[in-house]
Amino acid sequence: MTRPLLHDYYRSSAAYRVRIALNLKGVEYDRHSVNLAEGAQKSAEYRALNAHGLVPMLEIDGLKLTQSLSIIMYLASRFPDPPLLPEDPGDAAHVRGMALSIACDIHPLNNLRVLKYLKGELGHDQDAVDAWYRHWIEAGLAPLEAVAAPRAGAFLFGDAPTIADICLVPQLYNARRFDVPLEAYPTLLRADTNASEMDAFAAAHPDRQEIPA
Repeated sequence: MTRPLLHDYYRSSAAYRVRIALNLKGVEYDRHSVNLAEGAQKSAEYRALNAHGLVPMLEIDGLKLTQSLSIIMYLASRFPDPPLLPEDPGDAAHVRGMALSIACDIHPLNNLRVLKYLKGELGHDQDAVDAWYRHWIEAGLAPLEAVAAPRAGAFLFGDAPTIADICLVPQLYNARRFDVPLEAYPTLLRADTNASEMDAFAAAHPDRQEIPA
């Protein structure tokens, strides 16, 4: 297999998810940093590769894959071990639901392009933008805690990391960047701590990535 190429940005939570999944699967890959802060994702060169102009994008097996959860599910099928979902269909649906609550309900509202639009075109000051960010994280984490707690173990579901934990860890990283209080979410914090102690998660952390000049 040709070595995969991940187009990412060190602080993109969606790209962070894919880095974790690649590490969990033991897939070695190369990185191409796309500097979102400088608008590199809008360049003609990058849009020729990825019409969406977003990260992550993974070039693997002759494919150009976009959208983090789609990429992760491809990796889950392509490299079955370790599994990222439980075998039982009901349990798998529960885990997917937790992952989607982060990736579809929390993250899109706090995406960098949304924050730039709030501050730029709509003219909100930084305090208002930060309040927006914290509001939507808190609105999403509270129900996630309630859903996860009854069936959690060391991780959000049971005692092995799943796609839900892959989504959780980057989201809590972002929450801490914006000083969101997290004490009300003990289940989420336990899963985050246990995941972050694993090499696959630790190596994917933004602080361990090349930072664009």
